[in-house]
Amino acid sequence: MDNAKIKTNIAVFCFNPFQENTYIIAHPNKACWIIDPGCYTLQEQKQITQYIEKNELIPKKLLNTHCHLDHIYGNKFIANEYQLELGIHEKELPVLQRAEMGARLFGVKIPEKCEPAYFINEGDILQLEDASFQILFTPGHSPGSICFYNDVEQYAIVGDVLFNGSIGRTDLPGGDYDTLIQSIKTKLLVLDDATTIHNGHGPSTTIGDERKHNPFLR
Repeated sequence: MDNAKIKTNIAVFCFNPFQENTYIIAHPNKACWIIDPGCYTLQEQKQITQYIEKNELIPKKLLNTHCHLDHIYGNKFIANEYQLELGIHEKELPVLQRAEMGARLFGVKIPEKCEPAYFINEGDILQLEDASFQILFTPGHSPGSICFYNDVEQYAIVGDVLFNGSIGRTDLPGGDYDTLIQSIKTKLLVLDDATTIHNGHGPSTTIGDERKHNPFLR
């Protein structure tokens, strides 16, 4: 398939008490990735499986942009359901290991443990068939936050690094405001204005809109 003609499909599901965005990226040949599965209830788990079944998708990867509680609730379920191994950045291991503590702090259920099988690093290129995604290392909201950037289609899955009109919180363990701003300015604001930013909460945005209107980036 001609790289210039690839058109992946992005489905987003808003899950769990934190209203987290879970993403399924599907290639035209039906291979797909599941990123940040936050499915919290049996009904939310069923939403994922029914979508995959209805669209005849073939899950190939289970990935986390970062490992805060709301982004990992469905990790174990997806890993078991589709026999997938979890990929994260190595610096997210302490965050993953604090999930139980975080759940008790927020008064929500504790996610099932799902250990990573491999680590993803800055500059890696991950292939969804012939669609390429560059890994951008963007710490600050959490110590090992990463973004999945598709330069051909001009979009990025960024987790909680950058939002529509806002940025990720930095008051959780491992967060740092100055580091986050530096990550955004050096890794995301260097992208084309037309690049769509699919984030972990709320509506998507574009680099151009955030460059012009985001009060944290002026």
